[in-house]
Amino acid sequence: MIIAVDGPAASGKGTLARRLARHFGLNHLDTGSLYRAVAFRALAAGADPADPDAAVAAARQVTPRDLDDQRLRDEKVAQTASVVAAIPGVRAVLLAFQREFARRGKGAVLDGRDIGTVVCPDADVKLFLTATVEARALRRFKELQAEGGTAIYERVLQDMKLRDARDRERRTAPLHRASDAFELDTTALDADAAFAAALRFIGETKPRR
Repeated sequence: MIIAVDGPAASGKGTLARRLARHFGLNHLDTGSLYRAVAFRALAAGADPADPDAAVAAARQVTPRDLDDQRLRDEKVAQTASVVAAIPGVRAVLLAFQREFARRGKGAVLDGRDIGTVVCPDADVKLFLTATVEARALRRFKELQAEGGTAIYERVLQDMKLRDARDRERRTAPLHRASDAFELDTTALDADAAFAAALRFIGETKPRR
């Protein structure tokens, strides 16, 4: 079984995807970590992440081990990830990695921006999480505080809006809900409530395979 979980930043898709993977005994891939790994490699090399050649070169160097690097959680890396993600060549390099991962074992849960529309358009279950930008910015603000960093809510909100715009307006694989995806608004839901709602939908969905 393949479960696609898409949505904008801080919508709760990562937390939900991990719980679904544990529940169903499936592999899990946070595809956003792939783009963060590309961003990190480009920045570490002193290259311009917005330069297609430099970004593609960094993408070709990404390995599965890179995805466990805690430095990928850095806010600058996260912001730069949406820049490299808009580069068609980068997405082409990482597409094969994601599709191969989805086919391993009993299947997988993948979360990202274009899983249900591009990476796994034939996924058995498609979920699209959303929430108001204010709610998502507040979640990210609290995460940064919990990590011991200094953050200003207004700045986090502005960064979130800019990231949303890049994700939705890029030419290649923009963020949008697949026509057959279940939309789950998590604005007023905690992690447990979102998980319960997803399980109800999955229980009502007959796998197409």
